[in-house]
Amino acid sequence: MYLLRHRTSDREYLRAPDDDLETDIGVLTVPSDVSHGDVLHTHLDEPFDVRAPRGPDLFDHLDRTGAPMMPRDVGLILGHTGPAAGDRILDAGTGTGILAAYLGRLDLNVTTYERDPNFAETARENVRVAGVADRVDIRTGDVVDDLDGLTGDEWDLVTLDTGDAPAIVERSPDLLAPGAFVAVYAPFVESARAAHQVAEKVGLSAVETFETIQRRMSFDGRGSRPSTAGVGHTGYLTFARRR
Repeated sequence: MYLLRHRTSDREYLRAPDDDLETDIGVLTVPSDVSHGDVLHTHLDEPFDVRAPRGPDLFDHLDRTGAPMMPRDVGLILGHTGPAAGDRILDAGTGTGILAAYLGRLDLNVTTYERDPNFAETARENVRVAGVADRVDIRTGDVVDDLDGLTGDEWDLVTLDTGDAPAIVERSPDLLAPGAFVAVYAPFVESARAAHQVAEKVGLSAVETFETIQRRMSFDGRGSRPSTAGVGHTGYLTFARRR
């Protein structure tokens, strides 16, 4: 899959080799031997740069439903937990696969659970588009039902974006490798509090909860200040570590 970016309008499209692109500024067929760095022209001679899609490009162009985790939250999870290539990740609350796609592109081996069959099917297509279907195993169902079979496997990271996260955090000492992390994303502070308290109760260390806020800056002739377009809140992240 490649990102086609129009040079003057900044319009972007994800396309695979041999796919067609039809726009009001012309049409083209992506060559079978296209490469990153090529320039393609529509029949109206409009130029499109060919780029390898990065994580934010996938977030912008993959099918999304519900409220997927934002790139800023993904970055904080990676920064706080530090997974390395080849690590085994247990994830619950796949949604449409945004986090799973990010993790797979880092050469992590992901097993992820999604209760909604329609979301799970969309997630499978998204990880295929992202080129990581061989590293992301999407299972339809509730991870809580499978916990007995998953304990003792010493997962390198457990990531949770699901309403029953506290029940999984309670079992995390039996899931995590020594020194490994569990990370919980919660849209509501009550859910974050519950996960935090359970992590402390079961004896995990380094238990911390953060609110995620990112403010875009505005620079003009009058001066510099945060944008008034919004607070930039997305949710709450709780981290804890097996001793």
